[in-house]
Amino acid sequence: MSATSPDALLRIASGFMTSKVLLTATTLGLFTELADRPLTADELRARLSLHPRSTHDFLDTLVALGLLERVDGTYANTPATARYLVRGNPTYLGALLEMSDARMYEIWGRLETALRTGEPQNEIKSGDEDMYATLYADPERLASFQQAMTGLSMGSVLALVDAVDWSPYRTVADIGCAEGFLLTELLRRHPHLRGTGFDLAVAAPGFQRRLAESGLADRLVFRTGDFFTEPLPQADVLIFGHVLSNWALPIPRTLLRKAHEALPDGGIVVIYETLLDDDRRENVDGLLMSLTMLLETPGGFEYTGADCRGWLADAGFRESHVRHLAGPESMVIGRK
Repeated sequence: MSATSPDALLRIASGFMTSKVLLTATTLGLFTELADRPLTADELRARLSLHPRSTHDFLDTLVALGLLERVDGTYANTPATARYLVRGNPTYLGALLEMSDARMYEIWGRLETALRTGEPQNEIKSGDEDMYATLYADPERLASFQQAMTGLSMGSVLALVDAVDWSPYRTVADIGCAEGFLLTELLRRHPHLRGTGFDLAVAAPGFQRRLAESGLADRLVFRTGDFFTEPLPQADVLIFGHVLSNWALPIPRTLLRKAHEALPDGGIVVIYETLLDDDRRENVDGLLMSLTMLLETPGGFEYTGADCRGWLADAGFRESHVRHLAGPESMVIGRK
C-alpha cells in the first residue's frame, strides 16, 4: 500500500461499523443459537426475529469478518466464536461485549465532550453516583459486570497461572476479586495453593456461584472487606487485576503501600493491566482503555510498567519486573 494511500485512515474511520456488527450479533445471541448445529439464514432469521431484507447481508458480513463459517448455505460458529461467544460456556466473553453494546458504545459517542471537560460521561453526568455505586446497587447489573470483567481478564488470567513460579508460595489473595475466575483457575492449576477473594459484600453471590461450580471450597474462601478503609488480607501473594487504573493518584500508591504492609518478607504483589508501553507509542488497546477510564471515572488512567515500578519502589518493594501476559496485557511483579 502506498504511504499516501487513504486506506488505513478509512479502515480506522469505519471501525465502528464492524464493532457494531459483532456487538449486535452477540447481544442477539446469534452465536448461542449456532451452538448445537449449523443453521440456514431463514432458520436464524426466524430464531432471532430479524427482517428478511438484510439478514443475508448481516450474516455474510460476519463470514467476511471471520466470525462465522458458511458451507452450502448454512452458517456455523468458528472455533473462536464457539468457545468465547456461546452463552453458558465457562469461557464466555459475551458479557463484556453485551456491556459494550449496552453502555460503552453510547458513552464513547461523548468522547469529544470528555476531552474538553475532563469529566466522566456515564451515570455521573446525569447526577447519579459513580459507575461502581450504580452497578453495585443492582444485583443483575452487578452480575453482568462481574462476568464482563471475567471476559476482560480471561486471556491474562489463563497466562498468569503459569507465568509466575508459584512453588515458593502457599497462600494468595485476589484484591477486588469480582466473581473469582482468577483464583479458581489458579488453584485448579496449582493444588498446593490456598486462596482468598477480597471484595465488597455485594460481590459475594457471584463469587460463591463460581466457587460452588469449582469444587474448591476446601481451599478457597471469600472475605468481605473494603480495601480503602481496611487492611489487606495477609498472604504470600497479593494480586491486583484491573484495579489500580480505576483511580487517580495517590490511591494506587496507597494500595501498594498497604500491600507491602500485608505481605511477609519474600512475598510478592502481582499487578496486571493493559499496561502502556514505556514510550507510549505501541499499545493502542492500553491507550484506548485509558480513554475509557476518562469516560467512566473521575480520575482513573492506564499507566506504564515504569510508572508502576516507581510506585512499588516508593512503597518499599526491593525489586520488580514487567512481563507480558497476553494480547495487550502485562503484569508487574514486586518482591518485598
